[in-house]
Amino acid sequence: MAPKEKKDNKKGPKPKGKAQAKASAAAKATLKGVHSKKIRKVRLSTTFHRPKTLQLSRAPKYPRKSIPHEPRLDAHKVIINPLNTESAMKKIEENNTLVFVCDVKANKRQIKDALKKLYDVDCVKVNTLIRPDGTKKAYARLTPDVDALDIAATKLSIV
Repeated sequence: MAPKEKKDNKKGPKPKGKAQAKASAAAKATLKGVHSKKIRKVRLSTTFHRPKTLQLSRAPKYPRKSIPHEPRLDAHKVIINPLNTESAMKKIEENNTLVFVCDVKANKRQIKDALKKLYDVDCVKVNTLIRPDGTKKAYARLTPDVDALDIAATKLSIV
């Protein structure tokens, strides 16, 4: 009996040229590992600064407030009432100044705007103080063309 010929047990044609080189490099990389020659980054500073990453702006699914609230201090809340004590009347007559009790949280600019809106008077300046009972008192000096006594009589009706 004649000896049988040996058959190749390889299942496909042999890769040739560039493909063969690429395949053998890939096979070597899988056996050896690709992380063997990892180079450590040289740090030049002793302190670590976290890298700046992308910060996306918010895109909410629904508004957190259904409607914006009304202004907390409107003109009627800023000025509580005019003051008509003896010293206030003296200020009205001599200094062309009106005296009001105001909200404690109101500032001079808000008081000036409230006087303009409610009584249609322009103020030269507004001086404020906190009274011992905890309320705010405002002295509103009016412009020279407007008479404080006239405003007190007609619009405030305190004289």
